[in-house]
Amino acid sequence: MFMRSNLVTAPPSRARRCRDDCPSERRFARNVGERDRLLAADEEPPLGAHLLTPRLGYAHHGIYVGAGTVVHYAAFAYRCRRGPVEEVSLSRFAHGHSLWVRTARPSALPCEEVVRRARSRIGEDSYRLLSNNCEHFAEWCVRGEHRSRQAERLLAPLRWVSRELGLAMRWLTGPPEAHT
Repeated sequence: MFMRSNLVTAPPSRARRCRDDCPSERRFARNVGERDRLLAADEEPPLGAHLLTPRLGYAHHGIYVGAGTVVHYAAFAYRCRRGPVEEVSLSRFAHGHSLWVRTARPSALPCEEVVRRARSRIGEDSYRLLSNNCEHFAEWCVRGEHRSRQAERLLAPLRWVSRELGLAMRWLTGPPEAHT
């Protein structure tokens, strides 16, 4: 049996306390999708699983590739600088936070293909917050779809403002008789 307690960087009491007391953990737990479930302390993630771990204001994503390791886009996960796609221990990926598993949809690729895809991008260093982040990477590995719902939520208000400004500009610059 896989023992995550051996991999967590903080003692179990600290990890439990943080999960219950940290605002970022509580906020994350309130916004967990219906396909997401908390990984039990003694549970090994399924091979090829899409993993999530809360950070301040966002969720970090990676792919479990077996033997206690995760492939993820390191970018901003631990420090304030970009990093490449890398394979790290489960404890380094979690960085003392809770671990969640996003249950695969029927459209998900077979787990062996998910692992192959994840490892095929190790060393890539093309992180872009809004167009090529850790969630884009994980979704591509699992479903073949380059998508980040977090980036979409962040961009939605900007798209609305842009659309409304465009309408206002057309109204302001249109012929005067069109305004009556």
